[in-house]
Amino acid sequence: MRPAVRHAEADDAGQVAELIATAFAELRVVRYLVPERRERRSVITAHYRILVDYAIEHGEVHLIDDGPAAAVWFPPVPPSSPPSGYDRRLVEATGEWADRFRTLDTLFASHHPAEPCHYLVSLAVHPDCQGQGLGTALLRYQHARLDGLPAYLEASDPRNRDLYTRNGYQGRGTFELPDGTVFWPMWRPAGAP
Repeated sequence: MRPAVRHAEADDAGQVAELIATAFAELRVVRYLVPERRERRSVITAHYRILVDYAIEHGEVHLIDDGPAAAVWFPPVPPSSPPSGYDRRLVEATGEWADRFRTLDTLFASHHPAEPCHYLVSLAVHPDCQGQGLGTALLRYQHARLDGLPAYLEASDPRNRDLYTRNGYQGRGTFELPDGTVFWPMWRPAGAP
């Protein structure tokens, strides 16, 4: 049975942010962003709440069924301004680690393609549900709706990179955070199978 995909609404934002924090808790990039393990989940949840709120308003957030997987997409032509009060909210959410998040934001911005594209900010599957095709289902759902435009993302883990490759994304080199955490920018051409 194919999982049902639904569009998240404002009331889903907290659940989606918590899911992302849970799914990403052990990624190297998350350990860089919040070195203190005891605070990691709450800080990452608060940070992703900013991005999820923004995507619900300006982009799209897709959920599988009751929420074991979510995809956060920014639109091909982003609004001219960042999330309302982003810097203030970033500092409130991330505290002493705000500069690490700013470093990541700057790094992502410097590698983001100039061409219009759908931007996959996050694809998260709860650890208990990984390997069941939920991430692929969310990707296929959006790919069928891309309006003839390409898609872009930054993979932060080789396993994730391989998932995206299987779904038509092509690598565009690598870049790194100051601690050596590697990212694979990936591009899915318009009309890719």
